[in-house]
Amino acid sequence: MGEAHPEEPAARLRDLLEEVVDALDLDADVEVTEDDERLVGVVEGEDLGVLIGRHGQTIDALEHVATRVAWRGWDGDRKRVVVDAAGYRARRAEALERTAEKAAGEAVRFGRPVALDAMGPSERRIVHEFLRDRHDVETYSEGDEPDRHLVVAPVLS
Repeated sequence: MGEAHPEEPAARLRDLLEEVVDALDLDADVEVTEDDERLVGVVEGEDLGVLIGRHGQTIDALEHVATRVAWRGWDGDRKRVVVDAAGYRARRAEALERTAEKAAGEAVRFGRPVALDAMGPSERRIVHEFLRDRHDVETYSEGDEPDRHLVVAPVLS
């Protein structure tokens, strides 16, 4: 970030994302919004694959850095920081929900736990929340980062 650091977390997030877009020479726009629970930075443009990275690893890392930058030295309440590019987060959530639904079906049909591939905390949270209201399965996480994964297990009566 430049010499003068903005005071507000939203402005810090915007500055960081604009610097990343410029450094990667992307033709993209940055928009930052805030609600009661989240501070959201969205990058829109063409060819944002380099910003998203393989399996979202780059955008996840950027989100981690953005959280640190936005709240550094901040004494007030903190919100979750979300960084998205070209609708990646929504597409990924839909894919995770399809995977969760399939795993739940298999767990119930075969009466055994189904382990999903390793995923980060935010993705595990999406699956946990998606399956939370089902009474025929339960979810729990196993393993250690970076190989921590979610298990969908049938609820046996």
